[in-house]
Amino acid sequence: MKILWLCFSYLFPAIILVLLTPSSVAQLSPSEGRILFQVQKLLEYPQALQGWTRWTNLCFLPPSPSLKIVCSNGHVTELTIIGNKTSPSSHNPKAGAWTSLQTLSERFSIDSFFTVMTKLSNLKVLSLVSLGLWGPLPAKINRFWSLEVLNISSNFIYGGIPQSLSSMRNLRSLVLVDNLFNGSVPDLQRLTSLEELNLGGNNLGAQFPSVGKNLVTIMLRNNSLRSHIPPQLVHFDKLQVFDVSSNNFFGNIPSFLISLPSLQYLNLASNHLSGNLSVNMACSSSLTFVDISHNLLVGKLPSCFGSVSSKAKVLYSGNCLSTEKRLNDQQHPFSFCKREGALAVKPPAKNLKKESGSGAKLGLMLGIIVGIVLIGGLLVLLVVCIFRKSKAERSHPKMDKSVANKYSISVSPRPIGTRHIPQAMKQAAVGLPPYRIFTSEEIEDATNNFDPSNLIEEGSLGQLYKGWLRDGSVVLVNCVKIKQKGLPHSIMQQVEVLHNLRHRHMVSVLGHCIITEQEHPQTTSTVFIVFEYISNVSLRDQLSDGRKREMLKWPQRMAMSIGIARGVQFLHTGVAPGIYGNNLKIENILLDDSLNAKVSRYNIPLPSKIAHIEQNATNHIGSTNDAEKEDIYQLGIILLEVITGKQITSSSEIEELKEELENGSSEATSVIRSAIDPSLRGTYAYESMKTAVQITINCLSKVSSQRPSIEDVLWNLQYAMQVQESWTSSGNLSTKL
Repeated sequence: MKILWLCFSYLFPAIILVLLTPSSVAQLSPSEGRILFQVQKLLEYPQALQGWTRWTNLCFLPPSPSLKIVCSNGHVTELTIIGNKTSPSSHNPKAGAWTSLQTLSERFSIDSFFTVMTKLSNLKVLSLVSLGLWGPLPAKINRFWSLEVLNISSNFIYGGIPQSLSSMRNLRSLVLVDNLFNGSVPDLQRLTSLEELNLGGNNLGAQFPSVGKNLVTIMLRNNSLRSHIPPQLVHFDKLQVFDVSSNNFFGNIPSFLISLPSLQYLNLASNHLSGNLSVNMACSSSLTFVDISHNLLVGKLPSCFGSVSSKAKVLYSGNCLSTEKRLNDQQHPFSFCKREGALAVKPPAKNLKKESGSGAKLGLMLGIIVGIVLIGGLLVLLVVCIFRKSKAERSHPKMDKSVANKYSISVSPRPIGTRHIPQAMKQAAVGLPPYRIFTSEEIEDATNNFDPSNLIEEGSLGQLYKGWLRDGSVVLVNCVKIKQKGLPHSIMQQVEVLHNLRHRHMVSVLGHCIITEQEHPQTTSTVFIVFEYISNVSLRDQLSDGRKREMLKWPQRMAMSIGIARGVQFLHTGVAPGIYGNNLKIENILLDDSLNAKVSRYNIPLPSKIAHIEQNATNHIGSTNDAEKEDIYQLGIILLEVITGKQITSSSEIEELKEELENGSSEATSVIRSAIDPSLRGTYAYESMKTAVQITINCLSKVSSQRPSIEDVLWNLQYAMQVQESWTSSGNLSTKL
């Protein structure tokens, strides 16, 4: 009995601890765990996030000054990451551009970063300090519906503060201090819960922002604000801290400001404030600090400054005040403040008028020059296009040799290296992680040892698994088995093409792994191809959903069509030999979070496929051109669905819709209007639509030799987009957008 009692006495504290530990923080949901690993990768593995593994319980990390993660009910509710990057205030602007030592690398995308971050939808507190973030703050920041505290200070975020911030109704604290923001601050009056606003150390201006009267702290120091101190502040009874130092405020200091009932800290230093301070103004009994130094103030100090000086620090040097001479009490003569005050409030109008007139003339001259250059450029493009088309027609009979090379195993050329890919093609892969050769352990780890629950589909192209890499990023793993017998080239040479299948408008290859087993007389190899994972919907899904289709106006659809064409162009011309027969279907066009179109399920010319073609299609060896033109026809079907908004399920529907467009393009404007998607009305330029319709009709020609090349398709789509942009910028776009 005594032993039992001793055991119970030892175990009792542990039992109580377990019972008192909230079950809500016991385990982070797998999806949010993967998001945190993605954040670690996107931030380029800062010191605060070092040492994480798949088995790290991120909700129970020991607290540190640089990292804090708080979880509740399996979700992250608070995330604080403090890095060691320098900030704009510590950088000498005369030294030139920011270097990689201060900011994250060129691969960093702030849009992608916040796309991932906003998936932590239960966040209430988010602090990202001194991490080297750079780029404009995306409008999607308002996806943090529950956020109460947002602190992204001491980074290199530039551009305007997005208007979408004004919809974050739960915000209590907004701290964007020490960045590179410029422009006006959006209207924040709707943020009725906002208590702290700290936008110091930027280049914001010129007017004082519109804010709610419940604010406790307003810090706008070291910006480019140029206005009077707003009279509305008289209603800010809760205001305790007001710092607008190092700006360009002018006019008088309102008498009510110093007497605000809750005011403790007031800093108006280094502005252009002028005039007399009321000698009889009252001071708040809560004041502990007042700085009105380095302005253009005259007269005497308020008498209440003397009564609060015992408990409050009052600074007033660098003005033109009449004060008793004290040590270090530096005041300018009265004439100085009078002269400087006049310049600060009223800049010379004559010069402004002159500058405005000369600026208008300069703008007119530049406009004429730009117009002439654009017209000349269009003429040159037209001549080049005609020349290329005629050259292609003359060289058409020479295709047979390259076709034989593509499909003949004995003379199959090795794919070109990336150094041979045109510069524009290489730039299109910017933003992707470096290509990797994965180990078999990494593949097994990513797919959880090929867990059936991760199997997406299985077919003639092998098995397709969803997986998670150790850095938390989501991928797709395609497992393809290849049996070789008597092939002159090794499997390693054949898969070199995978290195080049990387483009912003394709579901790109991130890497591969090869496992080879020797079974006499043949060799069996399993190739694991790791693709990027696109979590959003397909273009078919987007057009099938009535509400989503309404959101896709003509400019958005044109951008998607150009993206698809660029992806196809890369497959045809970005690798050698070109890749054709790419199974282009609208359901295989995926859209990322920014609605960029990506071609998926394209043809990958692995050896087993080449052998299959050689054995079963010997009469098809001259068919590279046929395969290319088949891709163009399939692209035409996609364009047809984009224009009409109708789902095509049969070849008869293709001909019917094509005939409608043909009739519309050759007859009155109203006829073509009746053939296109009704939700596009009012959002397109007629010439833009007509150009897109005509190239679509050409793609769907029954005679394959009459179908255009992918370059011709892309040129026409880009021309249609250029016409559309010109029309939109002229103010013709319907309010339906």
